[in-house]
Amino acid sequence: MAQSRAQSAMEYLMTYGWAILVIAVVLGALFQLGVFNAGTFAPRSPPGSCQVFRPNGPGSASLASLEGICNGQLPQYVLNINGNGGGVVVNNNPLIGFNNFTISAWLYESGSSVYSNCCGGAINLMSENDCGRVHIYREWAQGSTSVTVCASNATNTIWDYVNPSLPVQRWNFITATYNSVYLAMYYNGAPTNTAKLIGPLVPLGSLSLCLAGSANGCDGNEYLNGSMANIQIYNRSFSANEVQYMYAEGIGGAPIDPQHLVGWWPLNGNANDYSGNNNNGVPNGVTYTAQWASGYTVP
Repeated sequence: MAQSRAQSAMEYLMTYGWAILVIAVVLGALFQLGVFNAGTFAPRSPPGSCQVFRPNGPGSASLASLEGICNGQLPQYVLNINGNGGGVVVNNNPLIGFNNFTISAWLYESGSSVYSNCCGGAINLMSENDCGRVHIYREWAQGSTSVTVCASNATNTIWDYVNPSLPVQRWNFITATYNSVYLAMYYNGAPTNTAKLIGPLVPLGSLSLCLAGSANGCDGNEYLNGSMANIQIYNRSFSANEVQYMYAEGIGGAPIDPQHLVGWWPLNGNANDYSGNNNNGVPNGVTYTAQWASGYTVP
């Protein structure tokens, strides 16, 4: 009797084993593609659904507040660049006249981005001439794969970087802050490195602000191969706790300090500035993709 049952069980496995194996392989492939990622099914915000309202006009800080759908929904689209030299130019640089700052962005790099010289990049959030004020870029030189921030005062130029190396083919949250003494970098909400640069930064002059690459009108030849979303720039230095809070909000997070926000580009289908300061960007050679959430992990 026992032998008969064992034989029946073996026949069952032989009959259905391949089907079970195929189903397991298919489920594993779907999991790797992010089909079961909760972010794929999260509510999506249309472009411009959340923005800052400034009743006293652009540049004013009093009574600034958020309006619209600002509950952290994922964007419908993100900006995509394939390393072909595209980018977004903002002709009015919002950090002119300010020495303290916080700059944050969500970055997904598909692979090696194009760079030039020893400090090539891809994330030219602040365009520069030999690092003439603030410049954040993706560092590929000498085998490094970190994101670096460069800043200058009247007597010195200093670099700070995300450490450890930044992984590709996943979404990462990068933040840089400066409080007139320390230049600090953060990776996914956690501090990674600090550098000392005492004194006011070098005036930026008329150089443009470049988002996600060196498009026409920006200095350099560094281009992103990947995607960016939710770039925020403030004219004050955030604490470590504030940076962690921004990361916890996720890729669809709204600004946490509208009064000190000088530029906000969600890049959710356009290059408009939703900070209420009218620093809209001019896109060049970029696209907006809706196929991005499968690579995103909610913080």
